[in-house]
Amino acid sequence: MTSLQNAYAIIMAGGKGERFWPLSTSRRPKQLLALAGGKPLILQAVDRLEGIVPPRRVLIVTNQSLVAPIREMLGEGSPVGVLGEPVGRDTAAAIAAGAAWIRRRDPHAVFCVLTADHIIGDLPVFRDTLKRGLELCAVNDVLMTIGISPSEASSAYGYIEAGDLWKKSGSIEFFHARRFVEKPDSATAKGYLATGRYAWNSGMFVWSLRSIQKAFAEFRPVLAEKINDWSACSDDAEFQAALERDFPTLEKISIDYAVMEKARNIVVCKGTFSWDDVGSWPALEAHLPKDGEGNASAGDVEVMDSARNIVVSEGRLTALVGVKDLVVVQADGVTLVCDKSRSQEIKALLAKLREQKNRDAIL
Repeated sequence: MTSLQNAYAIIMAGGKGERFWPLSTSRRPKQLLALAGGKPLILQAVDRLEGIVPPRRVLIVTNQSLVAPIREMLGEGSPVGVLGEPVGRDTAAAIAAGAAWIRRRDPHAVFCVLTADHIIGDLPVFRDTLKRGLELCAVNDVLMTIGISPSEASSAYGYIEAGDLWKKSGSIEFFHARRFVEKPDSATAKGYLATGRYAWNSGMFVWSLRSIQKAFAEFRPVLAEKINDWSACSDDAEFQAALERDFPTLEKISIDYAVMEKARNIVVCKGTFSWDDVGSWPALEAHLPKDGEGNASAGDVEVMDSARNIVVSEGRLTALVGVKDLVVVQADGVTLVCDKSRSQEIKALLAKLREQKNRDAIL
């Protein structure tokens, strides 16, 4: 029996994607959009697992309000599981719920935790990395994180420092992890890049059910107890009811803070496939077609005497004349015009809109 016969996958799909407003809203967040690649990001995340984890052993963990639209996207009869969190409690609780869902099906499972809102290229390399990681975690008591070999000294990501080589499988190298570090300033990031020891923290993980349960028992015993309780549920309805009962009381904490920064059996793989967490409109620029003046666009767009703009127009014409370095987005009757350098402030704009009456329909 190969280890991949016990392989499962959790796809985290609970993000809001606020920086992609107005295209992304609470009812149709980033992971449900076809930002690049011609398919909604959530469906691309499922497709990437082809040949490694069959659909019936894939679980999407999302907000309860998104269960129906995701099921609709997956199509009638899809065996992919969709689990709705009653309230958001960050990644540690979401992974614990996913672990319980998996344990009910296979107590000897090994599984990966992936994200629904990233764009990943070089799929043969990605799949090989994931397959070898699952095989290693099936027979070793380690918590594996998939880092990304940095292509630039970015201050937008957290980093993982790699120590000595742990194992090599095929062409993929796995290292003992020395430490996780928060998003650095630009000078620190340049220093990290120069050492060759650091990887971007992608938020993708691989481990056996046994290893992650052991880690929760040591560092977050409440979640370990909940995994035991939830996995004892007799059917999916009882399981969902248990989540609704317990989730509101759980600590809101990421898996990095809860476990990964404390555990001593962390290994990191430096992924060499292309990866982008497309966290803002300017990040999407690289994935959209461009004209000769550097205007990146999607939808019905007309541009004249303009340069380096990002224009996304859904359902109607958006035209630009004589402007540079703007983000212009039209969706659902809302138009955003923003200086490209200030696109990170969209979240602050949404906070302002939430304070106003009758704005819920567009948020």
